[in-house]
Amino acid sequence: MKTTHAAAEDHSHNGHAERDGAVGSAMANESGRDVGTFYWLFPTLKRLNVPPKMIQRLLDQLDVRLVFTAHPTEIVRHTIRDKQRRISSILRQLDREEDSARGLGLDSSWEIKALQAQLIEEIRLWWRTDELHQFKPSVLDEVDFTLHYFDVVLFDTIPQLYQRICRALSGTFPTLKPPRQNFCRFGSWVGSDRDGNPSVTPQITWKTANFQRNMVVGKYIDSIGKLTHLLSLSLHWSEVLPDLLESLEQDQTQMPEIYEELAIRYRQEPYRLKLAYIEQRLKNTLTRSQKLHNGEYLQEQESNLDSDVASGRIYRSGDDFLNELKLIQTNLKETGLVCQDLEELICQVEIYGFNLAQLDIRQESTQHSDTISEVTEYLGVLDQPYNELSEDAKTEWLIGELRTRRPLIPGELPFSERATEIISTFRMVRRLHQEFGPSICQSYIISMSHTASDLLEVALLAKEAGLYDPATGVGALKIVPLFETVEDLRRAPAVMRQLWELPLYRAMLQGGYQAMEAATAKPEEAETALQEVMLGYSDSNKDSGFLSSNWEIHKAQQALQSIAEQYKVALRIFHGRGGSVGRGGGPAYEAILAQPGRSVDGRIKITEQGEVLASKYNLPDLALYNLETVTTAVIQGSVLGSSFDGIDDWNTIMERLSVRSRQHYRALIYENPDLVEFFHQVTPVQEISQLQISSRRLAVRVSATWTGCERFLGFLAGRKRAFCCLLGTA
Repeated sequence: MKTTHAAAEDHSHNGHAERDGAVGSAMANESGRDVGTFYWLFPTLKRLNVPPKMIQRLLDQLDVRLVFTAHPTEIVRHTIRDKQRRISSILRQLDREEDSARGLGLDSSWEIKALQAQLIEEIRLWWRTDELHQFKPSVLDEVDFTLHYFDVVLFDTIPQLYQRICRALSGTFPTLKPPRQNFCRFGSWVGSDRDGNPSVTPQITWKTANFQRNMVVGKYIDSIGKLTHLLSLSLHWSEVLPDLLESLEQDQTQMPEIYEELAIRYRQEPYRLKLAYIEQRLKNTLTRSQKLHNGEYLQEQESNLDSDVASGRIYRSGDDFLNELKLIQTNLKETGLVCQDLEELICQVEIYGFNLAQLDIRQESTQHSDTISEVTEYLGVLDQPYNELSEDAKTEWLIGELRTRRPLIPGELPFSERATEIISTFRMVRRLHQEFGPSICQSYIISMSHTASDLLEVALLAKEAGLYDPATGVGALKIVPLFETVEDLRRAPAVMRQLWELPLYRAMLQGGYQAMEAATAKPEEAETALQEVMLGYSDSNKDSGFLSSNWEIHKAQQALQSIAEQYKVALRIFHGRGGSVGRGGGPAYEAILAQPGRSVDGRIKITEQGEVLASKYNLPDLALYNLETVTTAVIQGSVLGSSFDGIDDWNTIMERLSVRSRQHYRALIYENPDLVEFFHQVTPVQEISQLQISSRRLAVRVSATWTGCERFLGFLAGRKRAFCCLLGTA
C-alpha cells in the first residue's frame, strides 16, 4: 500500500510496476462490462490508494476534445441512419413490452404485435431505400451531415455525461469537486480543413460558422420554450430576489414591445417574463446569424454587432446568454428550488456556447511558404526568392518581420489565386473572431510541418491579418504543427526546442510579453504556457507500417514531453488517428491507456474520422458510452500511467521490431514494382472514384514512383470501408 501511494506521487518505476499489477487484479475482479466506466474507475483508484489531491488536480484540468472530420468513406446517407435509430427505438419498446407480458404470464399482447408490425414495416421501407447519395455532396452538405449527430444525439446526451461523472465521483470521493461542466468539448474540421480540398474557401468556412450557430441557437430557443412551461412560479407563492427584478426592469427598457405584449399575462410570473425576454434575444440573434450566413462575410454594413449588443436586443456570445440562465438558477436556489431542465441547459451552453464546435483551420506547409515567397518577390524586399533561403535565413527574416508593426502584405491583393486564397483565409479568421469571439477558431494546423520556419510563416501571415500584435506579443491563434512522416516525427523534438528557445514564440504561448514577465516573477501564480502538437497516424502508417508508425509516435511523445517540461510548457498532444486500424485507428480506450509516461496529464485531443462517426454517435447510448470510456481512459492513464517505458529490455525489443517491420513494409509497398498493377487489377479503385461520396475529387492517378504509390495506397487504405460495403463484407 505504501509503495502504491508513493508511485502515485513520484511516478517511480518500481511503484508503477506494482500499481500496474494491482490495476490488473482490480480489473480482473470486475465483471468486465463495467471496466472503462466512471463507476469502475473511482472505486479502483480508491482501492489503489491514489491520493485524492492527485485526483482533484487532474479533475480540475481535465480537458477532452474530440474533433469531427469529414471523410469520403462515410458513404451511408443520414436517411439510413434515421431509419436505424427508429428501428433501435422500436426494439427498445418491444423489449419492455415483452418483459411486461412475461411478468403477467403472457406470451404476447396487442402492444407486442403492433410493435412487431411496425418493425417489419420499417425494415421493408429501409430495404427499398437507396444506400448512397444520388448527387455529389458539397462541403456544406458535409457540414450538414456532420452536424446531424449534434442535432439528433449529442446535444441532449452531453449533460448525461457530466451527471454520470458527478454521481460516480460523489459515491467514492464525496469531498472532491467534479470537473467543470465543459471538460468534454468538440471541434470540427468539416468546412474548415482546406488541406487537399480546394472547395473549402473562406466563404465556406464563414458559412459553416454561421450554420453551426444557427443550429445551436435554434436548439436553445426550443429549450427556453420548455422552461417557460416549467417555471410557472408565482409571486404569491415564491420569493424573487432583487437582482432578477432589476434585470426585468432593464429588459423592459430594452424591449418594451415584449413588456407590452406579456406584462399582463405574466404579471405574477417573473420567471416566465424573464424567459420571454431571453427567447426574443435568441430569436434576434438567430435572425442576424441567418442574414450573415446568406450574405457576404466582409460587408461591414451587415456587421453592426456592437450597436446591436448595446441595444440589448441580441446576445454577443454564449457567455451573455449563460449569465442570464445563471441569474435564474441563482434565484431558484436561493428560494430552495432546483430545475433539472435548467441545469441541463446550462451544461449545454457551457459546452457548446454559440459556436457548437470549434473550427480548426488546416493547411499544408508549402502553401504558406509559397505565398510569402510570392509576396516578397512582388515587393522586392529580399535579395533572392524566399523559398531559396536556408532555414536559418528564413527564421531570422521571419523573426524580424514579426517584431515590426509595419505591414508586409498590401490591402489589395495583386497575387495569384492561390496566394490570395491563403491571405484571405487569415483575414476571414480575423472576421470570425470579431463576430463570434476567439473561441470559434483558435487552432491553425500546419500539415507536413518540417521546420521551425513552417510555424513562423503562419505567425507572420496571422500578424498581417491582425491576429498577432508585435508590440504586446499577444496572438489570437494557436499555431499547431502536424508531424506526419517518420522523419518528421523524429525531427519534431528539435523543431519544438528551437521554437521554445525564441522569446517571441514563448510570449505567444504565454499570452504576451507582459504575461511572460509576470510568470517569471511569480511562477506559482502564472498560467502555464500551452503548446498543442498534432501527430499524424495515417500518413506515418502509409510511410512505415502500423507497428513502426505507432512506435515512432510513442517515442516522439516521450521526447516532446521531456523537452516541454524543461521549458515549463504544458503539452497537449493532438492525436490525428484514422478510423480503421490501417489508418492508425482502433479502440480509443486502449489507445489512450497506451500513451507514454505523463504525455496525457488530463489533456487530450483526438480526431473522430467521418467513417466511424455513425458507429460511435448514431445512438445516444453509443455516444454516451464512447464519451465515458474516452474520459475514463484519460483520467486512468494520467493517474496510473504505464510502467513499460522504464523497462530497457522492452524499449530495445520494440525498437528492433519497429526497424524490422519498417524494412519489410517498405520492401513490399515501395520496392515491389508490381504492387500498383496488382491493386489495380484486384480492387475496384476506378469504380470507387466515380461514387458521389465526397466534396473532394476522388479520381486517382497512380505512377510507378514512390510518391505515386504512397498516394495510391493512402487512397486505397482510406476507402477500405467503402470496398467492404460494396462487396457486402462489412
